[in-house]
Amino acid sequence: MMTEDQSGTIAFLTDPATYGLTGPVEVIETHISVVVLVGERAYKLKKALKLPYVDFSTAAIREEACRKEVALNGETAPNLYLGVRRITSAADGSLEWDGDGDPVDCVVEMVRFEQENLFDRMAVSGKLTPGLMSAAARMIAVYHAKAPVVAAGGGADNIAAVLDINDAGFATSRVFDRTALASVGEAFRSRLRRHAALLDRRAAAGKVRRCHGDLHLRNLCLLEGEPRLFDCIEFNAQIATIDVLYDLAFLLMDMWHRGFPELANLTMNRYLDETGDAEGFCLLPFFMAIRAAVRAHVTATQAEEPGQDLSRLTAEAKSYFDMIDVLLQDRPARLIAIGGLSGSGKTAVADRLAARVGAPAGARILESDRIRKALYGVSVETRLPVSAYDPEVSRKVYQEMARHSQLILEQGGCVVADAVFDNPANRKLIEGAAAGADFLGVWLDAVPAILLQRVRSRVGGPSDADAGVLEAQLARKPSDISWRHVDASLPLEEVVELICR
Repeated sequence: MMTEDQSGTIAFLTDPATYGLTGPVEVIETHISVVVLVGERAYKLKKALKLPYVDFSTAAIREEACRKEVALNGETAPNLYLGVRRITSAADGSLEWDGDGDPVDCVVEMVRFEQENLFDRMAVSGKLTPGLMSAAARMIAVYHAKAPVVAAGGGADNIAAVLDINDAGFATSRVFDRTALASVGEAFRSRLRRHAALLDRRAAAGKVRRCHGDLHLRNLCLLEGEPRLFDCIEFNAQIATIDVLYDLAFLLMDMWHRGFPELANLTMNRYLDETGDAEGFCLLPFFMAIRAAVRAHVTATQAEEPGQDLSRLTAEAKSYFDMIDVLLQDRPARLIAIGGLSGSGKTAVADRLAARVGAPAGARILESDRIRKALYGVSVETRLPVSAYDPEVSRKVYQEMARHSQLILEQGGCVVADAVFDNPANRKLIEGAAAGADFLGVWLDAVPAILLQRVRSRVGGPSDADAGVLEAQLARKPSDISWRHVDASLPLEEVVELICR
């Protein structure tokens, strides 16, 4: 797979004297690159290799890829990428930076940032907060909205090409059982046939774009207090020309695989809140499974390279492969409606519950407060006037919730609907949206003192309800609620566990 000997280049890059230093430099290696960290700079060398999905076989090809990387990533992380540095031969045969001698190789020069600001490191250290992932989801939604539409080809053909690349990647590895590979390959093709018409509709609607292509936690970092994307796919336009939800699916799969299902579900929901892409929701488990397959064969390829930790990487590759079956399992469509007066904890329950419902990355949360803000075209933090809560407006909010629920359920997805639901007509509306899907209505009970204390202690969030709103709800004295009643004064985990049972 390696096409050239880069030992001299690597020795040059890792020699402290190259930078006028005496201490050691730090080296990070991936399956296709070597990154050298020194002082305030990082230098990224592309490995001289040729794989089914990447060709860095010559110095000229690598230089072109370096220049593409700087241009493409400059859009999402403009202060991170500084340019391309060439490594050339000096008169005495040694190597030097940007000399007049023959070109030997080149690197991407970047501003060095603390590795602890990488999102994969932040996840492990517990610093990847819901607020930060919400900001990341909004950033990705904006990035996708601006990404250039690629009109060539259909959506199904686009995904078929990805599956072909995966097949070729698996064929180069000795890690996986051939029978299991054949079974997984057929499962993928079966799902592709099922979703072909939808994939083609999405392509026709401009959902296939020149995306990031490698959107996982390690390619997100915190720069100047904001989440930033970097290290996109520059070496293969086909791999990065994809459905925007397939781009997002890599991040969701990565978080789920690492054991952060709630963050994956939150990220998915905040992204869909921004984009309104209800029709594509049912594709996410399929897309995540394809991403797991990508990671499986890439990791297996890396495991077989000299000097790698074969045992650890083989186990990791197999864990991604095993995840494919979980992601491709059919699950029943289900609608869970969470009702209760202001302060009963509906949103907290919905957020915690959704990751445990349906296929990864969990259920779509439809929250009345967010739908109302979207109808007015304002951010969730914007406080609406009292007129926005007139009965006619509220009727539209619940109708929109029911419409989105029905669309997702018809495609086999799961929904958690979060609203007050004290009006019998609104309860009937959401029950009707379930049609033939499983339905569970939950009413969160709490005494007025607890509700009032919670409403008064709220900080931020989409709800505009205050003590006055709660008092009006209490005055209406909702009764005859046939949904399952759950004690909202219990700890959050107990409430969620009761609902799951």
